[in-house]
Amino acid sequence: MTDKPAQTGPAVIQGYLRNLESSPGVYRMLDAQGAVLYVGKARDLKARVSNYARPTGHSGRIARMIRETHSMMFLTTRTETEALLLEQNLIKQLKPRYNVLLRDDKSFPNILVAKSHAFPQIKKHRGAKSEKGDYYGPFASAGAVNRTLNQLQRVFLLRNCSDSTFDSRTRPCLLFQIKRCSAPCVGRISESDYAGLVNDAERFLQGKTTAIQAHLAQEMAAAAEAMEYERAAALRDRIKALTAVQSVQAINPKGVPEADVIALHIESGQACVQVFFIRGNQSWGNRDFYPRLGGAESPDEVMQAFLLQFYDDKPPPRMILLSHGAEDPDLTAEVLSERARRKVDISVPQRGEKFELVTNALRNARESLARRMSESATQLRLLEGLAEAFDLPGPPRRIEVYDNSHIQGTAAVGGMIVAGAEGFIKSQYRKFNIKGTEITPGDDFGMMKEVLTRRFSRLLKEDPDRASEAWPDLLLIDGGAGQVSAVEGILADLGVEDIPIVGVAKGVDRDHGKEEFHRPGQRPMALRMNDPVLYFVQRLRDEAHRWAIGTHRAKRAKAFTASPLDEVPGVGAARKRALLAHFGSAKAVSRAGVADLQAVDGISDAMAQSIYDHFHDGH
Repeated sequence: MTDKPAQTGPAVIQGYLRNLESSPGVYRMLDAQGAVLYVGKARDLKARVSNYARPTGHSGRIARMIRETHSMMFLTTRTETEALLLEQNLIKQLKPRYNVLLRDDKSFPNILVAKSHAFPQIKKHRGAKSEKGDYYGPFASAGAVNRTLNQLQRVFLLRNCSDSTFDSRTRPCLLFQIKRCSAPCVGRISESDYAGLVNDAERFLQGKTTAIQAHLAQEMAAAAEAMEYERAAALRDRIKALTAVQSVQAINPKGVPEADVIALHIESGQACVQVFFIRGNQSWGNRDFYPRLGGAESPDEVMQAFLLQFYDDKPPPRMILLSHGAEDPDLTAEVLSERARRKVDISVPQRGEKFELVTNALRNARESLARRMSESATQLRLLEGLAEAFDLPGPPRRIEVYDNSHIQGTAAVGGMIVAGAEGFIKSQYRKFNIKGTEITPGDDFGMMKEVLTRRFSRLLKEDPDRASEAWPDLLLIDGGAGQVSAVEGILADLGVEDIPIVGVAKGVDRDHGKEEFHRPGQRPMALRMNDPVLYFVQRLRDEAHRWAIGTHRAKRAKAFTASPLDEVPGVGAARKRALLAHFGSAKAVSRAGVADLQAVDGISDAMAQSIYDHFHDGH
């Protein structure tokens, strides 16, 4: 149902009512260009849409959304649960302007006790849980994981080396010397004793620290009685390390073995959500999120949207403690339980230890939002100063800064960073491997032309009407009048002539602080030495330089480790290792005959012929 009536607002919505059924489903509200303004779900589509058809009685946000509505689309579902799941999938895919949108979708790290080896390895893991072993998490950050791994090494002496490193060791490594590993790689501990350490470590991650401490104390007493004083001293050191670990835990809730504590604070149209992860009666860190609000949503509406989007790609815990209830708590709990394939309890505690956990998270949310709003206000003043300094029509919403990096033309890359009202937007950074074969090595103009042509050709293809926020309001180029003139010509050739361009040149003696700024058709200018806008532009340029150099170094390092075998079809990591182990070098492989290649483990007759043909042009 996608016909577009001539009217807009309540009139166009009213026109859909006679064909709607009173069934669960999802509706989309679209503007005149067909962009999705809002995605919503309803237990009764006809009743929900009829509310939008009323001319009055709406909040400012809803009224504005209705005025912009030019058409609607509908999808019916069998149940309200299906409608809720479909709504969240569409919100994540379409990112409508008036929906609450969780903008941080990074995965969280876990600790993996890998069980594919006789002596299990303990390590940090992020991503799909496809490797055999036991997973513990999520942790709020890589730092929280690393701290816990360090604690586990001190107390339980588990290895963190890879299987290949383990198999190649002939003597203990430094970790054994500093009492961070039991050196199973060289037989300093038996398989059964190491399994006992692994079991204790897993019990620690499950929160059973008291039982572990009592067990270690018994072992220490028995060792002392048997006059095994060296073993008793080692056990004493482990008990001391475990006691130190317990004393530095920030929050150790006795009555909450597993939960996510989620608190929401809304102020001045902005929101902060704090999530604390509690596993095994221990705090495993916290993360703050700043969901984009569509307008004057209620806390319950924001909380429900956050829960459904946050747990879209990660398993929810058995208990979720909230500062505000979800808009439809029963339905939300049903959806999360279905995703977890077990019961998920959602509650808003009013007293006791759980209430204290939520209160602590809420205080963190309030303080984090206050800091962010203060930083945003400072950033806005800088953007306003930038607009005044360079005669822009208004504070730029999106600034793109470009820089190139290479060594005498080799491993050439272009870098683009993005900044806006919230500071550096690192998810929008881009790198460009210079592909042009006609570019003279070291030709910065040619490299910049390729980068900008690729960037804006793609923008024009994906969004010719400039309806999205992907179009910049200002381009900063590292260079002087020549670079600015070249960039102006490149954009003019593409038909993009209304984006302000500013070149940042080092100025007199290439002194940091005496930068000159170049704009098309205008004389060079400078800012006073202590101007905050000058420091702001310097930070932008330096960040672009850092990004381009880092990308260049990564490309150069990859080139150093590249091998001719990487280009042979059908030769993966395992076959590459077998060939190098047999022949000693890639050059020796390239000179080998078919019969010699067939003698390598894992190389079939057909593969040997394929490798030979690759290095001998098929002859």
